[in-house]
Formats: sequence, C-alpha cells, structure tokens
Amino acid sequence: MVYVKDPAQERNEVLYRLDLAVSHLEASMSPLLIPDSGASIVYAINGARDRNGVAAVPGGIMLFDGEVTAGRPCAFGADENSARVVLTVMKFDPHIRSAATINFSEKILSVFQTMHLECTPIDYTKKAPAISTMDWGVASCCTDEVPDVIYEHGENKKSGIMHIFGEDPVVVTNNIIICSNRI
Repeated sequence: MVYVKDPAQERNEVLYRLDLAVSHLEASMSPLLIPDSGASIVYAINGARDRNGVAAVPGGIMLFDGEVTAGRPCAFGADENSARVVLTVMKFDPHIRSAATINFSEKILSVFQTMHLECTPIDYTKKAPAISTMDWGVASCCTDEVPDVIYEHGENKKSGIMHIFGEDPVVVTNNIIICSNRI
C-alpha cells in the first residue's frame, strides 16, 4: 500500500518548516547577506508546478534599523521570482525544493567554497534568445546536477546575487548561518 500525504497537511508542514527557517535567519543571519532588494527563502510542496505550490516570505527578508526581519508570515504564492528559481531547479532534481536568495560578494563566495559547497556562476555570454534570463541562467547551471550555490556577479550597477539550494529550508538556513558566522 502506498501512503499518500494529505495535501492540506503537506502545505501546513511546508509553512511550518519555512517559518522555523525564517525565525533562525532573523536571529542569526548577517546583515551583509541581505541584498538591497531583500533576501528571500522559499519551500515548495512535492511536485509543485507553479508559484501557488511554493511558500515564501511576502516582501522578503529585509533590514529594519540594522536588524534582519521578515515583515509578514510565510504564505503560498508570495514570491514569483524565487518560486521560478526553485521550480526550475525541481525540473532537474525534484528533491531540491528549497532556495534562498542572498547578496553576492567575493568574500561570501569564498566562505561557501571553504564550506565545500559546489558554487556555479551564471554565464550570460551563452544566453539563449527568447528564454527568460532567470530561468535560463538557473537551468544552464544544472546540466550535470543541481549545485549548492548558483551566483551572478551583477552588472550595470546592479548588485550580484546568490541562490542557495537544498532539500529543506532548514538545510539552506544552516548554510546561510554558517556563512554569516564566517564573514
């Protein structure tokens, strides 16, 4: 007999795990990891096909008076861009259901590399026309397997970003907190 998880129960578990991860980030994440537009973290249900199957922090994780804070509770369908990132990755490995987006710097990249995380840059010189830049960029880095970190340096005065991946938001959060303690 195959056990099928109740969809409502699974959505509640996803929200619970994501809320737990966000509370850990609020307590321990370095402000240096927060991009100007805010950081994000998402967690998808099994087999998610669109943003409605991906939970996120509405408005992201921001700095408020120098403190890392999530302004609103986690909800499904709350972050289209980050949802697209994790949904793209799930096409290559359906077990990788969580992603976070943080600030890029060479120092942060170096810390992740010393943690022995596989870090892959997006090479926009090879971009295929008529495909969303974000979808293409993430997919182009997942040819053999999904790396732990995908990053872009940023250009034209735009800050670079890093996407950190994992099977669960607590795993993603742990990597971010380890990095926070080392920069």
